[in-house]
Amino acid sequence: MDLLALSDFTLVARHEGFGRAARATGRPKATLSRRVAELEAALDLRLFERGGRMLKLTEEGRALYARTSRLLQEMEEATTAIASGGETPKGRLRISAPLLFAQTALGQIAADFVKAYPDVRLEVTTEDRPVDMIEEGYDLVIRVNPAPDESLVGRAFLRDRLVIVAHPDLRRPEEGAAVPAIVRSMADGSAWSMKTSGGPESLAIEPVMGLSSLVMVRDAVRAGVGVGRLPVSLVSHDLADGALVQWGEADAPEIALWALYPSRRLLSARVSAFLESLKQAFPRGVPEELAAYAGRALQAV
Repeated sequence: MDLLALSDFTLVARHEGFGRAARATGRPKATLSRRVAELEAALDLRLFERGGRMLKLTEEGRALYARTSRLLQEMEEATTAIASGGETPKGRLRISAPLLFAQTALGQIAADFVKAYPDVRLEVTTEDRPVDMIEEGYDLVIRVNPAPDESLVGRAFLRDRLVIVAHPDLRRPEEGAAVPAIVRSMADGSAWSMKTSGGPESLAIEPVMGLSSLVMVRDAVRAGVGVGRLPVSLVSHDLADGALVQWGEADAPEIALWALYPSRRLLSARVSAFLESLKQAFPRGVPEELAAYAGRALQAV
């Protein structure tokens, strides 16, 4: 494939027209049109719908643009960096992160990052759904216990664990009796396995409230509505000041936060710098480090 033609295609797509692209870059409009036509002929695909004064990407054109524009940008950045003997992080950096992590820590981390790298334009989207990094144009995603994906690589930068907590006034049930519970889903089951100082136990629960947000679950537990199963980092301050008590440690998989990026792309200076910021924020990767951020977030409210 002709990389020059591909580069001109992304240029036209970015500026949404041959004339705009020509004016923005000083390239001849006829050259851009010819290059795009050659690319369409080579691919045997129509990449733009041409009608009157409007130019619109076809479905195939949108897919090609989504998958190649950032690749070409990073190739250009890489060659510029090599030519200049180094690379300073700059440009747009798009990150997707889970809501709880964003609320507790990412605001401060993002602010520190932008102070350190003022030429980076950081954009953070908070959502818990799996995103398509290529199609949706993300440079980095932060995910909790992500499923294996051959197209992504990354590292776990923080680990947490679940504990079962309750208000001090909530009495532990008699053996076999169910205790009111605040759950993420009303289909969470009828018992929680937990580890205590006396050994493993099975805690019978009766879900009385289903809340999708862990912060809401914590607040309901603090109000004495029922027990909850929550990350240590989210409740450590409540446990320390006596607002909550721990009944046991949940017999559940460890929580791991991963920073992921596409393996087939060059790792830009922006992504590398943000990964280093996460490493500096959580040098040991333990729940107490995240709890410190959560404590500062609570003090700021």
